[in-house]
Amino acid sequence: MSTYLLDTHSAIWFFNGEKKLSQTARQIIFDPSNHMNISIASVWELAIKISTGKLKFPGNSAEFIRVAEDNDVFVMPIEPSYLTILEGLPFIHRDPFDRILIATAIVEQMTIITADADIVRYDVPHVW
Repeated sequence: MSTYLLDTHSAIWFFNGEKKLSQTARQIIFDPSNHMNISIASVWELAIKISTGKLKFPGNSAEFIRVAEDNDVFVMPIEPSYLTILEGLPFIHRDPFDRILIATAIVEQMTIITADADIVRYDVPHVW
């Protein structure tokens, strides 16, 4: 079994059934032997973007969590150890939500499913 962390956009596209996911991402996500995760930071980001009108998602952050759970995607908390790693990350990416996802993946030894070109510049396993 492999363990993956969905970037916020990957989770949204997966939950909305959008075709924007790459074929590789789609195969990994739909493989029942893989363990899928999202960070509570992604839910936080979604809540902010919904409230500012920058994102359309059918429902709210509670619905996002429900859809995650319905799809066997575990919602991870932010652990203090992630912050220690985050402090040492180079400022390739300035988005605080993506930076905590990178730190989470490093600590938990997960592969990030992302199309974000800045995330893939870090020394963290990724696929798209």
